[in-house]
Amino acid sequence: MAGGIKTQGVRGRTQPMAEINVTPFVDVMLVLLIIFMVTAPLLTVGVEVDLPETDAEAITDSGEPLAVTVMADGAIFVQDAEIAYDDLVPHLRAVLNANNDQRIYVRGDKNGPYDNVAKVIGRLNAAGFTQIGLVTE
Repeated sequence: MAGGIKTQGVRGRTQPMAEINVTPFVDVMLVLLIIFMVTAPLLTVGVEVDLPETDAEAITDSGEPLAVTVMADGAIFVQDAEIAYDDLVPHLRAVLNANNDQRIYVRGDKNGPYDNVAKVIGRLNAAGFTQIGLVTE
């Protein structure tokens, strides 16, 4: 047997080997696994904000949450888009298709005034959104 080709008999006819070499497949899968492990933490949604720390248990929710971020300077973001305070409720109604039961996570910068976060939560509650949660670390 030379070079993966089997010889048969004295006629000199050769037949290709019928075994599948899985080593390249395993190599590709391991590289993809490493790529996904490195990029998964980078796929978090939202803007960078310094969250306060608490001892509360983590919420396990199966749906894709909608994040409203209140920055220290009072700027409001829905996911990655900056929204004016007066346009917050109409924008959320358009995004959620009038589904007031969708969970909304409010992320407030710990260095910002509590008043900014309280106003956003109050506005969401007054608009009929009932599933509002605060995000902490």
